[in-house]
Amino acid sequence: MLFGFVVLTCLFFFVLVVFLITFASYRYSRKSKGEVGDTVAGNLVLEVGWTLIPLMIAIVIFAWGAVIYVNFRVAPKDTLDIYVIGKQWMWKLQQPNGRKEINELHVPTGRDVRLIMGSEDVIHDFFVPAFRVKMDVVPGRYNTLWFRPTRPGKYRFYCSQYCGTNHALMGGWVTVQDPADYAAWLSGESGTTTDPVSTGEKLFSELACNTCHLGNGTGRAPSLNGVYGGKVLLADGSTITADDSYIRESILQPAAKIVAGYTPVMPTFQGLVTEEQIVSLTAYIKSLQSQPPPAKGAGVVAVTTGKK
Repeated sequence: MLFGFVVLTCLFFFVLVVFLITFASYRYSRKSKGEVGDTVAGNLVLEVGWTLIPLMIAIVIFAWGAVIYVNFRVAPKDTLDIYVIGKQWMWKLQQPNGRKEINELHVPTGRDVRLIMGSEDVIHDFFVPAFRVKMDVVPGRYNTLWFRPTRPGKYRFYCSQYCGTNHALMGGWVTVQDPADYAAWLSGESGTTTDPVSTGEKLFSELACNTCHLGNGTGRAPSLNGVYGGKVLLADGSTITADDSYIRESILQPAAKIVAGYTPVMPTFQGLVTEEQIVSLTAYIKSLQSQPPPAKGAGVVAVTTGKK
């Protein structure tokens, strides 16, 4: 609608200006060789009008665009979260139940879908022209975008950021299905399906995370029960939401944000875990939401520190 408003506004003023120029050229043209034009000192009403009217229109366009941008960047609640990992030169995607796809993305109609995206190497860009959404996929952090597909079909997606020799081949298809068809596909036998929670729990043990992050809160690091989505109190007195980006940073750069009441003794896992393994660890930490956190230090949780 905003695009249509801008087009119609531009068209209106284009026609108005052309009409006024044409009218003035005819109306005030010299009718005789010796004719002298009147002296015009100015018109305050006209000058104020052609200043304020475009200004108000510009403010409306800015405010309208700002609302659209905020809605695009802030995903609604209860989204279908799908992880996307870009690497030269393919897209690896993982559904909530762990089913994995390469250069393919299946989503249901009528459901808000949020893509949580990271890169294993260089900057990529996930772009679905038909959905009018695109977002840079940057190494070292997560970016997100969301959309709500409304019509079944197949739609192309691309990498729109030059990322190397085979950049032009880095693309795939979004398959939008009716909810029943999507559910049937999701539970189908074809494709690779690995429960991310089970995988994350196994990694949590193999990496010895469970030796410090004890469920009863008595370890060198706080309990992770109920950490995801909660507020974390940091040593500098500030707070941060424990989302996917925070968990990822805490695994790779544990000293970046120190939690109040703990010291930075956790080693970094930079280079020791892949992006897909981080996704699995995050899924496991999310699953701990169903377990009540310990009363001691409630609200002070992290995956980054050792206890003082």
